[in-house]
Amino acid sequence: MATHKCFCDTGLLFDNCCGLYLEKRQKAPSALALMRSRYSAYATHNVDYLLETTYISERKYYSKAEILKWAAANKWQKLEILSFTENSVEFKAYFLDSNQKPQVHYEFSTFKFENNAWFYVDGKFE
Repeated sequence: MATHKCFCDTGLLFDNCCGLYLEKRQKAPSALALMRSRYSAYATHNVDYLLETTYISERKYYSKAEILKWAAANKWQKLEILSFTENSVEFKAYFLDSNQKPQVHYEFSTFKFENNAWFYVDGKFE
């Protein structure tokens, strides 16, 4: 059992938050919960979860090796939710790059609910 705080900054323990979804004990109940769990998946290098939660028509644009390389090269610091609707989340993810330089990834993500599950469709970046 992981007794540390969740990576997604809810203040909850990992096991009671994103761990539920990453360990397939539950499906994320909302686009926001899925987005938070995907951030935690980057922090824990859970590439399978990232691909499984990407909308099926979009998966061909992603490489497992490239996702893992990017997830592992960075040290994930903090997630900041700026706004969200039922099917979109605007956020900033803070991380240290491979040179330990602070970086901010801004994204406006869209999600789709299909077959009783939420999926990441795409994101606009700045």
